[in-house]
Amino acid sequence: MNKLIAQLRHRLVVSCQAYPGEPMRSPDTMRRVALAAAQGGAAGIRAQGLADIAAIRGAVDLPLIGLWKDGDDDVFITPTLEHALSVARAGAHVVALDGTARPRPDGRTLRDTIAAVHELTGALVMADCSTLDEGVAAAAAGADLVGTTLAGYTAYTTKQPGPDLDLVARLSTAIDVPVIAEGRIHTPAHAAQALRAGAWTVVVGTAITHPSTITGWFASAMANADNPAVMEAKLWL
Repeated sequence: MNKLIAQLRHRLVVSCQAYPGEPMRSPDTMRRVALAAAQGGAAGIRAQGLADIAAIRGAVDLPLIGLWKDGDDDVFITPTLEHALSVARAGAHVVALDGTARPRPDGRTLRDTIAAVHELTGALVMADCSTLDEGVAAAAAGADLVGTTLAGYTAYTTKQPGPDLDLVARLSTAIDVPVIAEGRIHTPAHAAQALRAGAWTVVVGTAITHPSTITGWFASAMANADNPAVMEAKLWL
């Protein structure tokens, strides 16, 4: 067992991301968010973009999962080998990339991409998947970690209000690679449920690091305070 992976067992990874046009969109802001997450007890950080990865790596002494969202194709999470190599060279200990069965923009297979990242950088690889079959295939292709990140975010999967705990459970029994629960984990209870379902670690982003969305949850709940059924239906979407 890799020491870094062992360090994350049953611990929280906080995803520190903001996007163009958002008030918090700057590497320095994300660096500060990562520092705050570390202060709160996070065991690892997930970050997007080369500048953010470099800024956080220089400030936070925790395992860093890095990715680069780029392009308008279906595969946009670290879509090519060159993206993956750049993420590793920016300072990520773990390169997160699209681990689905969809064609990659550079024409490489997932197996070839993972092997090249391992050989050329020494970084670990996290495969962001959306189905059981994809997770099994990613593990067989050499991924060090398999995440449920894309469950509900591909054309052939259904988005649930909360995390896909069934996928977490099925993956954890189907593969020997540690499973990372990620996606729509909106409450501490969700995180605990993911561990009970078999997750090695849990990644939480929006519910911790995206104030606009969190504010919207509260505003929606208050606007529908007189209609509990509507409130429950909307609150965690």
